[in-house]
Amino acid sequence: MSPRLFLTGCFALEALNGLGTTWYFFYIYFFTEAKFGFGKLQNLALAAALGAIYAVASWLGGRYMQQRGYFPALRIGCAVMAAAVTVGSMVTSLVAHLAVMFVSITAMALTWPALQALVSEGQPRARLMTMLGIYNLVWSGFGAVAYLTGGAMIESWGPRAQFLVPAAMFATQVAIMFWLKRGAPAARAGQIDEAGEVTTAQPIRTGSVAPRTFLRMAWVANPFAYLAINTVVAMGPSIAKTLELSPRYAGYYCSIWMFVRSAAFGLFWLWPGWHYRFRWLVASYAGMIGTVAIVLLAPSVPVLVAAQVGFGLCIGLIYYSSLFYSMDVGETKGEHGGIHEAVIGLGCAAGPAVGAAGLWLAPTAPHASVWAVGGILFGGLGLLLWVRRNGRVKA
Repeated sequence: MSPRLFLTGCFALEALNGLGTTWYFFYIYFFTEAKFGFGKLQNLALAAALGAIYAVASWLGGRYMQQRGYFPALRIGCAVMAAAVTVGSMVTSLVAHLAVMFVSITAMALTWPALQALVSEGQPRARLMTMLGIYNLVWSGFGAVAYLTGGAMIESWGPRAQFLVPAAMFATQVAIMFWLKRGAPAARAGQIDEAGEVTTAQPIRTGSVAPRTFLRMAWVANPFAYLAINTVVAMGPSIAKTLELSPRYAGYYCSIWMFVRSAAFGLFWLWPGWHYRFRWLVASYAGMIGTVAIVLLAPSVPVLVAAQVGFGLCIGLIYYSSLFYSMDVGETKGEHGGIHEAVIGLGCAAGPAVGAAGLWLAPTAPHASVWAVGGILFGGLGLLLWVRRNGRVKA
């Protein structure tokens, strides 16, 4: 199997993963609201629990796949997700559905770090940029399509489609992996095998801040970006209710930021001027704070749409920074990919947890969760500045 065909197969796995995980996890909050009567507080608490599980599982999963190999981890993750989500289509109790969610998100933690490492391992710097650019476009583009169409799919095919369609995606991934397993090609910098033992080029230094400091700053910024993202996703049913949107139209209007983020990935792939430039990272972080507040408080659909455009651009650069520096700094792609996903999980847990705490402590304040999340994001900005100040290269 040629390296090009092998990488095409890896990107196909990524596309299916983006479709399946988004259809299931992004619409699970609409499901819990419709079936179990969850409100804003309960959905935020659920999102926090899922994020915490994902953080721990990603960190452990990254270490596992660096030792045992990317394909074994990916096969286990997809097979377990397929089985768990299929069970979700048959059970009815809240406890059973919570078990399905927790098992599924634990298994998902084995998939994304492995996919990142498979397309990055053994690539020289110039090729790494291309691989990560394609990788970001694929997962974000197919995820956006899934969020756009998920509400219409559920309305047209019934609530079981939210489980059975993703299960089919995960099962297809397992089938593709049996074909790809025998075709791992020789990479330019070494042989790609199941353990991922290859060498890579060393990162460059730019300006007065070392590359590893940029990695740490990105690992600080990205969980706060996902803090904002997961708060927006968990509050999707509440935003839809405020603007009187059905699940179908909530999918249409609330997925705009995902398409903008995908377009931003394309822009930042083609224009590398943001690499190791702190001003771009801090500007995107500051812009994220303002736009997420507008998204959560939007009084009308046009305001919601406009805020999502800015939100998508800002979080696009933050995510790209975390992934690029994780793959560019150091050689343990699987472990770094696991850390990259783990900090995403921390953000996914912290944002909804803070929002839920705000609602619990101030139940009569309608926007308590928004102000609580905003306060945490401002704290993250201070932490970002502190890491940069302490990471300057001494002359």
